[in-house]
Amino acid sequence: MTDELLVIRCRLGERDALAQLVRQWHEPVLAYVRRMLGPAHAEDVAQEVWLAVLRGLPRLRQPERFTPWLFTIARRVVVNRLRAEYARPEVPGEAADRAVPDHGDLVADRDEVARHLGALPAREREVLILFHLADLPLETCAEICGAPVGTVKSRLSRARRMVRAAIEAEGDVR
Repeated sequence: MTDELLVIRCRLGERDALAQLVRQWHEPVLAYVRRMLGPAHAEDVAQEVWLAVLRGLPRLRQPERFTPWLFTIARRVVVNRLRAEYARPEVPGEAADRAVPDHGDLVADRDEVARHLGALPAREREVLILFHLADLPLETCAEICGAPVGTVKSRLSRARRMVRAAIEAEGDVR
């Protein structure tokens, strides 16, 4: 069953539809929160997200946009927890969309990337999680982050370089 149909059924008061929606999306939300904040508070924050979803579901005007809406809520809760880190200004010129070679031959698996996420700045960590680990398209990532697609691309490129450098420093890439 599609998310859109589940959302509509939830708005009609069907508890089974809500349970199915939570079952379907709880793990991706929890993974996003865990990777952004670490495992210590992930369950509590994920519960905050679902509470906000439950409260906001009746006001969701476009049920077909459930996924970006859900991750936008998750992002808002995470940002509230990481307010100090997100408050730091970006280094001038970082957000500019500039051509940077992406060495596709240096491919790391998800476990290697996940191991190095904690060292990334919040903005880069977030976009890397949304794009590569949650498998969301760039446009959806941009919508969730409230940033232009070009900015998301540059953050993603910077995050890849930072993770690649960390892996190379460990001697994992041959």
